[in-house]
Amino acid sequence: MNRIKITCLAILMLPSLSSFAGGLLTNTNQNVAFLRNPARDAAISIDGVYSNPAGVVFMPEGLHMSLNFQNAHQTRNITSTFEPYKFGEQNEGNTTKEFKGKANAPVIPSIQAAYNKGKWSFQANFAITGGGGKCEFDQGLSSFESTVGMLPLLSQNMNTLTTALGMGNLNLPTVENYDMDTYMKGRQYYFGLTLGTAYKIDKHWSIYGGLRVLYGNSNYYGYVSNIRMKIAGSDEYVNSSKFFTSAGEQAIAAYGQYTTAAQTYAAAGNTAAAQSAATMAKDYFLKGAMLSALGDATKDVTLNCNQTGWGVAPIVGVDYKTGAFNFAAKYEFKTRMRLKNESANSESAKNLQILDRWADGINVADDSPALLTLGASWEAIPKLHLNAGWHHYFDKDATQFDNRQRKLGGDTNEYLFGAEYDINKIFEVSAGTQITRYNFTDNYMEDVSFNVSSYSIGFGFGIHLNRKMKLNVAYFQTNYSKYNRSNNDYYNLSSLAGNIIGNVATTLGQDQTTIASAVSATQAILTTPGSDGKSLLYGHDTFTRTNRVLGIGLDIDF
Repeated sequence: MNRIKITCLAILMLPSLSSFAGGLLTNTNQNVAFLRNPARDAAISIDGVYSNPAGVVFMPEGLHMSLNFQNAHQTRNITSTFEPYKFGEQNEGNTTKEFKGKANAPVIPSIQAAYNKGKWSFQANFAITGGGGKCEFDQGLSSFESTVGMLPLLSQNMNTLTTALGMGNLNLPTVENYDMDTYMKGRQYYFGLTLGTAYKIDKHWSIYGGLRVLYGNSNYYGYVSNIRMKIAGSDEYVNSSKFFTSAGEQAIAAYGQYTTAAQTYAAAGNTAAAQSAATMAKDYFLKGAMLSALGDATKDVTLNCNQTGWGVAPIVGVDYKTGAFNFAAKYEFKTRMRLKNESANSESAKNLQILDRWADGINVADDSPALLTLGASWEAIPKLHLNAGWHHYFDKDATQFDNRQRKLGGDTNEYLFGAEYDINKIFEVSAGTQITRYNFTDNYMEDVSFNVSSYSIGFGFGIHLNRKMKLNVAYFQTNYSKYNRSNNDYYNLSSLAGNIIGNVATTLGQDQTTIASAVSATQAILTTPGSDGKSLLYGHDTFTRTNRVLGIGLDIDF
């Protein structure tokens, strides 16, 4: 019986989840100057403590500090098409549904400080280097609903599977429609503290060495509860878990009655009646096992997981000044991160295989990738600076849960361009753009952890309040492309064949060939294209995002 339960759970709970951020999502907006002009990789300014630490040593002697506050608003949109959505009570027969997450970070603080003395510059940077807010999906996620949406589809084709398995037609209830309550929320912050020193070799060259400590703190809360269904022949919705569990108990009770009857007939020498009762007992046992498994699979599931962890990585940099030009390079080593799970609802989450990465007590890999930046700055005229930069993230070398990074098509590249113009001694304006190109694959994209290629524009101004203080104000917007993922075999049952064979063969006494044939028969029905060319398991997802940031900062020279 337990084998069959595991099988049903495996069939019903197919999608996978992952954490909301970290890894690929490195925050580079660690100073408002970046919002004004993203191409800061060769800038010689206090914000260079992050973007060009080797160049900071060319600033005047003394203590320099920058205080920054940013306000960010994001949305994450998944437009999901899946044939079983039409069974959803709230979907009005539609097979396409939008899942929208809202992420807000009211205040993102950062501080950079540098003390220059002679040929030395001693620097510190504190910022939120990953995450930085909360994301909330009021209607849950596509992977949540598509899981429940499989219930009517599978129930309507369950006899094909049970017959092919030699179980015969068990006359299991047919589910016509489903409904449920679902929700998901994530919060994640990666706090980074960097300490380092730059040394001026001569008037042209400088070098930098530093160390960054990352501390990650996250929480994920969500649920799929009160799964309801409408059984064929009924106009009312019933709680799925209670219905299947009760029906399973009745079937097991009938199994006991027929088993006793078979023994009684056999003792009386009535062989025909004993065989008939034994056959009925077997049918009720199998039916009870299937119904009980469906009852377990549709129980409420609640996730409430805290993750914490930390890592350390070195940073090196170099800067070269010559005439009106400045060139710089920086390399941040990979930060190895292992997040420890503390899950208050770990027991209920065990009912969903997709939540295994949030199991209580395990360590989850979530490295921050190594980063190489190259930058150039040109003082075209005394009041105009032109900037360019290139970022390369070594994403495929950064380990993620279950080695997910191996599904990437390649590393991430960014291209940055910008300009700054001094209107007079008090006012300056700047603007720039950042082009981000990811190398994702369909297998890598997941609804709770995704990004898409984009281009960003930023602009703003600086006001020299006096000789020692400058106010920076900026606006930054990212315009995202769309990533489309389409599959006529959205939930590939054949991929579960190995698990099904191992879990069911012993219980049913069938050989592996029979089990594999049964899976293939069910798979063939669900994946055969209809007149529109789409199978019952056809799925299509479109991923995109929005992002807007306002920032204000104050640079101070002491």
